[in-house]
Amino acid sequence: MKIQELQSQLLQLTPTEQSQIVQLLIQNLTHTWQSLENTPGIEKTPGVVGGEARITGTRIPVWDLVLYQRLGASDAKILEAYPQLNATQLAQAWRYAEAFPHEIEAAIQENEAA
Repeated sequence: MKIQELQSQLLQLTPTEQSQIVQLLIQNLTHTWQSLENTPGIEKTPGVVGGEARITGTRIPVWDLVLYQRLGASDAKILEAYPQLNATQLAQAWRYAEAFPHEIEAAIQENEAA
């Protein structure tokens, strides 16, 4: 469903229904943020790999792993290329990338332009 279609449908709801939708969205976003905050494995540190999201304790940015995957690398191939990573860390990177696709896409575009 496109944003414009969704917006049109939302505007047809009563104020009470719109309030319920807003509450649902807030709960969903809060859950997503709490899930990520409570899951170790991804960190951002100013001055380390440009402050980008990265695997904790490494200098491997999440966007780099996503780009490698887009180029056709399997998880096994990625783990082979990055022997310091394990499958759990890679799964955490995929979870982060899924939760923050716009951030990851912007980082990929920024680094490809550099």
